[in-house]
Amino acid sequence: MLLGASLIASASTVAQVPRFEHVVVVVMENHSFSQIIGNASAPYVNSLAAENADFTQSFAIEHPSQPNYLELFSGSNQGISDDSCPHTFTGENLGSELIAADFTFIGYSEQLPAEGSTACSAGTAPNTYQRKHNPWVNFSNVPAASNLPYSAFPSDFSTLPTVSFVVPNQCNDMHDCSVAKGDAWLKSNIDSYAQWSKTHDSLLVLTWDENDRSVPNQITTIFIGALVVPGQYSETITHYNVLATLEAIYGLTPVGTDDAKAASPITDVFRIFSDGFD
Repeated sequence: MLLGASLIASASTVAQVPRFEHVVVVVMENHSFSQIIGNASAPYVNSLAAENADFTQSFAIEHPSQPNYLELFSGSNQGISDDSCPHTFTGENLGSELIAADFTFIGYSEQLPAEGSTACSAGTAPNTYQRKHNPWVNFSNVPAASNLPYSAFPSDFSTLPTVSFVVPNQCNDMHDCSVAKGDAWLKSNIDSYAQWSKTHDSLLVLTWDENDRSVPNQITTIFIGALVVPGQYSETITHYNVLATLEAIYGLTPVGTDDAKAASPITDVFRIFSDGFD
C-alpha cells in the first residue's frame, strides 16, 4: 500500500491532522529539556529529535508526577496535587472516549504485576511500578483489560490497539536511574516501533511527565512517524495540546478542564496531501 493512503482517506478536515492506524505514547520522567536535548548521555533520544519533529517549547503543567499524567490522559488533574494512591475517578478520559467511539486503548506499564492490577506499587527497587504513573487504572470507565504489563506489548505492531501508552519502570523512565539507562531502554524497546511507524501509517509520541522542578517546567516532546515533517517546532505546547492532538486524530470531543478543552491540536508537523491540505 502506498504510504499514507489510509491516512489521506480518513484525514479530518476539521482537525487538520491525519488519522493514524496506531499511536503509541511513551512517557519518561523528571528531566528538563536541557538535560536531555544536547546531552551526550542520551544519543538515541537526540537522534530522534534531530530526525523527527522536536518541540523546543514543550512544557509540563505542574508538579509532581501524578497530576501531569492525569492531565495528559484526561485533561484534568482530577483534584489531585500529589502522588497519593489509590484514587478512583468516573470522568471522561482519552481511553473511555476511544472505546466509546469503537477504537481501542491499552496502557502498558513495566513491572505491573498482572492484567488489571490496582496495586499502588510493585517490583524491587529501582525497577518498580508505581500507580502514580498509570492514570488509566484510576478510571472506572476504562476496563481492566486495558491495563496490561509492558511484557504484553506486541512484537507484531499491526496488532497494537488504536492508541496505547507505554510507561517504563522507575529505573528505565529515568526517575531513579540515569539518563543513559533510560536512553538505552528506549533504543532497545521502542526504536523498532519508531522505525515501523514511518511506513505503517502510525505515530510515536515521546514525552516527559515533568522536569527536574527547575523554572520553567520545560520538557522534551518528540513526534515520530508517518507524515511527520522533521524539524524544530517552536510553538508553545503542553500536555493539553498533546491530548488535544490525540483527540483530533480520532474525532473525539475534548475532555477535561476549560483550559484542556481550549487547547489547540498540533497540526503543523503533519504532511497531508489531499482534502485541501498541502
